[in-house]
Amino acid sequence: MEIIRPDTNIDFIGKWKIAVTISAAVILLSLAAIPVRGIRMGLDFAGGHEIQVKFTEKLPEDEGVVRQIVTDLGVAEPTVVRFGEADTAEFLIRFQGKEGEQGLVADKVKAALEKGVGPVELERVGFVGPRVGADLQSAGLKAVGISCLLILIYIGFRFSPRYAPGAVVALIHDIVITSGVFVILGYEFDLTVLAALLAILGYSLNDTIIVYDRIRDNMKLHTKHDLADVLNRSVNQTLSRTLLTSMTTILAVFALLIAGGPIIRPFALAMVIGIVVGTYSSIYIAAPTLLVLEERFGAAKATPPAKGSRPARA
Repeated sequence: MEIIRPDTNIDFIGKWKIAVTISAAVILLSLAAIPVRGIRMGLDFAGGHEIQVKFTEKLPEDEGVVRQIVTDLGVAEPTVVRFGEADTAEFLIRFQGKEGEQGLVADKVKAALEKGVGPVELERVGFVGPRVGADLQSAGLKAVGISCLLILIYIGFRFSPRYAPGAVVALIHDIVITSGVFVILGYEFDLTVLAALLAILGYSLNDTIIVYDRIRDNMKLHTKHDLADVLNRSVNQTLSRTLLTSMTTILAVFALLIAGGPIIRPFALAMVIGIVVGTYSSIYIAAPTLLVLEERFGAAKATPPAKGSRPARA
């Protein structure tokens, strides 16, 4: 199945400087938003209270009822998770707070839930300390860094060392843009968002490898052509596959975004942003980076393509 004509010849590479300018503007806007909006860390990273409750008689209609009761106590953006199916009586309530106040806070939550819903028991009261949050944050950053390093090695082994920087630059671009949008919108960073960022690395890399594979094949077939033309041929020939994959994936993620609830929504939003940005970066970041490196360090300059040449069929 193809949604793009095989003879499509869009000059993507010719617009790479405009695309890089747009990306740089978004990154600068994100950096400027940090002192204004701040980087909001979720409970996993910043620390806070965990209270597990069990309703003994009447059950709340859904998690939203429990969340609203806790919010009315003055708690900002609590997270409420039900254990099991709709008839399960146990809920885990998580929100940011100071260490040493667990008992007092738990008593207030218990009293409010009993007044708003019915009798409730405190199953567990705990606190996620800032030390644990700092360890998680450090482990998350290491995971992203190690992923990029292994990707650099893999691309260098699979293709050529000059291909690897483009792939890594595109991945860093995707992570920074996605994180920047979260900063601008004021969303929290937690473990679900970190999981989404790692998933975006894999998705974007897969798209970049498809483009790189076609570039390598075309460079063998059209060695006398200008490299920019070869890159354009390759991007156009893989465009149909790229768009089909991106659209089908986004449909699934959109379902999570709309119907997944507040717990899964940050993950789904990060994935939507990452898929769009990852598709964009495979075309406008990874391929042009290869062009710049080849023109500067490789034997990329060759005889220009024949007039009226058209891309080969995908």
